[in-house]
Amino acid sequence: MNSASGGGVTVQHEKPSLLDGIRPYFEAAPLSALFLGMSSGFPYAMIGATLTTRLAQDGIDKKSVTAFTLAFLVYNLKWLWAWIVDGVRLPLIGRLGQRVSWLLVAGIFVIAAVANLALVDPSASLLATAQAAILVGVAGATFDIVIDAYRIELLEPRQLGPGAGMSQYGWRIGSVAAGALALVIAARLGWETAYLACAAFALPAMLTGLVMGEPKRHREPIERRGLAAVGRSIGGPLVEFFQRPGAALVLLFILLHKIGDTLANLTFRLLFDDLGYSNDEIAIYDVAMGFWAYLIGIFIGGVLFARLGLKRSVLISLILMAVSNFSFAALAIAGHSNWGMAGAIGFENIASGIGGVTVVAYFSALCDLRFTAAQYALISAAASIVGRLITGTTAGALIEAMGYVNFYLLTTLLALPGILLFWLMMRAGLIDRSIGTAGVAGEGDVRAG
Repeated sequence: MNSASGGGVTVQHEKPSLLDGIRPYFEAAPLSALFLGMSSGFPYAMIGATLTTRLAQDGIDKKSVTAFTLAFLVYNLKWLWAWIVDGVRLPLIGRLGQRVSWLLVAGIFVIAAVANLALVDPSASLLATAQAAILVGVAGATFDIVIDAYRIELLEPRQLGPGAGMSQYGWRIGSVAAGALALVIAARLGWETAYLACAAFALPAMLTGLVMGEPKRHREPIERRGLAAVGRSIGGPLVEFFQRPGAALVLLFILLHKIGDTLANLTFRLLFDDLGYSNDEIAIYDVAMGFWAYLIGIFIGGVLFARLGLKRSVLISLILMAVSNFSFAALAIAGHSNWGMAGAIGFENIASGIGGVTVVAYFSALCDLRFTAAQYALISAAASIVGRLITGTTAGALIEAMGYVNFYLLTTLLALPGILLFWLMMRAGLIDRSIGTAGVAGEGDVRAG
């Protein structure tokens, strides 16, 4: 194999076949990522639509129901304790390995938290229910920290794209399956039994850890003792990241790249309502068709990553996600059109699926294997926080002030700085030089593209 390396990333010169792009999906590590994703997705569902339905059926008022979405903020704060997962060795069970032991303990924590939420009575105490929901959020976020670190270290660099895709497949399957199972069981046996049954969704990740064992690429951080060492444990991941060439630009890209997409995505239901779509039409085109289009996009994203490499596949996905926002401006102009809605939703979800694979693979490759949990938690939190803040504070006002067409044109323009910045980093060679050890080939090759 002819290859050349630069910035710690090995680049292949031969063009892989389509089969080479599909083959990684059937390898052990990416298949493991599927089961990890299943367990990652279900706690989110337990405090999302499932809890909302439970509260509504218990007669809780709408203001109180929507206030429970604050439990999701815990996921944006997981970086505060992610360093513990990297640096603290658990007694006794720690003999199984740093990642496997934490995977089992975090899984047990999730099961206990979901069981606790099952046993509270919302009609008797909203405060106890809120505390239980937040506890599920903390447990789920901790499980996410461990699962993300385990996934990144289990995958070879060339598998990061397909592995991210399989993880996204698993997340969708876990969240949808858990939510549906809860509704079915609750209708027959009550919400307590429903939540207790769904707690079993923590098992796929735990069993995967036991079967696959400790990742070969896991690197223990330097032994730390004392209060000063604790400070280094917390600050070490940040210091390491900002010592890399172009780290400030990489961070700027992480913060900016998803603003337009987030602004657009959280307003689609408002557009559909104002265009007069019925609940049935929304269920068919937005929910059902969107779900399958997203799964197709995930598969395409994995193939693009394998065939085109990290840089070109990320750039293509950024462009597609920007264009998908423009498609909703076109839908707003066209008005109520089932074909128009199908086209916009299909394109948007395929683009999001592709981006969910390639961008997640890039963010995974940015991690240093000594600080995988802490750095990925920081990166994933930074990637969503700006878009969510802007959406929550300005999206509705912008739509009222400028209308849907101009609003979606604005979200398209807001995506351009991220595309331009990534292209400039590619041209300057900063993508290669800023990659962490998680993206550096060991026994196999990774294509930077």
